[in-house]
Amino acid sequence: MSTSLSASRRSPIADAGPQSLCAREPQVPADRLVAEMVPPPRFDSVRFETYLPDPNQPSQAQAVTVLGSFAAGLGGAHASGSGKRRWFSKKPVEPAGPRGVYLDGGYGVGKTHLLASLWHATPAAPEYKAFGTFVELTNLVGALGFQQTVQTLGDHRLLCIDEFELDDPGDTVLVSSLLSRLVDKGVALAATSNTLPGKLGEGRFAAADFLREIQGLSAHFRPLRIDGEDYRHRGLPAAPAPYGDEEVTKAAYATPGASLDDFPGLLEHLARVHPSRYGALTDELSAVCLTDVGPVPDQSTALRLVVLADRLYDREVPVLASGVPFDHLFSEEMLNGGYRKKYFRAISRLTALARDAKGLVDQ
Repeated sequence: MSTSLSASRRSPIADAGPQSLCAREPQVPADRLVAEMVPPPRFDSVRFETYLPDPNQPSQAQAVTVLGSFAAGLGGAHASGSGKRRWFSKKPVEPAGPRGVYLDGGYGVGKTHLLASLWHATPAAPEYKAFGTFVELTNLVGALGFQQTVQTLGDHRLLCIDEFELDDPGDTVLVSSLLSRLVDKGVALAATSNTLPGKLGEGRFAAADFLREIQGLSAHFRPLRIDGEDYRHRGLPAAPAPYGDEEVTKAAYATPGASLDDFPGLLEHLARVHPSRYGALTDELSAVCLTDVGPVPDQSTALRLVVLADRLYDREVPVLASGVPFDHLFSEEMLNGGYRKKYFRAISRLTALARDAKGLVDQ
């Protein structure tokens, strides 16, 4: 994988200064995609015990109880019955009800924390449980092919899907088919979303065929509602206002392992890199420094930026920026459209990362 300037293009000055995301063109082999189907660094150490329910939101404590029981119930034999039949039964015992749980709630209520805690609590070796975002799952199918993905994940005890959303009608059919095959093989499912399973794709596509697929997906899950305010900003000071270009540039040069790019150029570069590689794009970065941040020009660019924001947040990479505040990235039309929940999540996460970056200027 190439994630930096080649040795032939480096200079002592370049080595001493910040890196550039625009100079990175990562190549991610399929085996890395499979190996990285685990909770990201930010959620590597989370557990149900470290989740702090809001006492004013009973649904949060209830979710911990329900998910703890769900994890404990996955401790038996693989539901496909690697499944030897009992002496007096005519067929393997089928699990009662949907073999999946769906965490529905607003952004910032700790859904990913709970999903990762479920992964950690499930009594199975890491190679028999998988964790990834919806985007990463569809990218895995693209890299391995449908049948190989079914074979790779089919012996798992649990598949956790974070940020479950349908941005494309084709994804609807693909994921519906994949999850149906995995459920048939006994794989338990868990997913998070800001959208109820029966409402996926709402405001984006509504053709009868696709709605039928969505209802089929919904049948695999027991919805679990989690209410609350955005914990990323609960009781915290407001995010710092954007800095000047000179401050951001100076901080980038003073921070080992930081990157420095102008925002318009980065948006253009993201269009040339597949979203499945955005994680690799940020490998080994200590901070991302951006100058001239401004409103994104269109929906496709905005959705790519959402994916990058998710990968930076997962990896706990601070973001220092000049230009407009992050809550001015997306137009009113975008914030009122079918992808609004994605955009609000990105604003929330980028604001948290901006707060984390404040110390870069103070150093």
